[in-house]
Amino acid sequence: MSSATSLLDIALLITFAALAIGQILSMVRLVLGPSYGDRILALDTMVINALGLVVVLGIHQGVQIYFEVTLLIAMLGFVSTVALARFLLRGDIIE
Repeated sequence: MSSATSLLDIALLITFAALAIGQILSMVRLVLGPSYGDRILALDTMVINALGLVVVLGIHQGVQIYFEVTLLIAMLGFVSTVALARFLLRGDIIE
C-alpha cells in the first residue's frame, strides 16, 4: 500500500511540474506573441493549464468540489476566448 501511495504522489508531482512549466511558457507567449492570434491562443492554453492544475490539486487533496470548479472555469474560459476572438476580428462582440 505504501508504494502505491508514493507512486501516486510522484506522478502528481511530475504532473504538477509539467503543468506549471506549460503555464510559464504560455505566459511567455502571451507577452512576446507577435500577433493577437498568438496571444489569444496563449490565454486559451493558460486556461487549459489552470484546469489541469485544479484537477491535480483536487486529486492530491481528495476533494471533489475542485472538479465542479473545473467545469465552471472551462465554461468561462471558452466563452471569454470566443468573445475576445470575435472582438478582435469584428470589433464588436454582440451583433
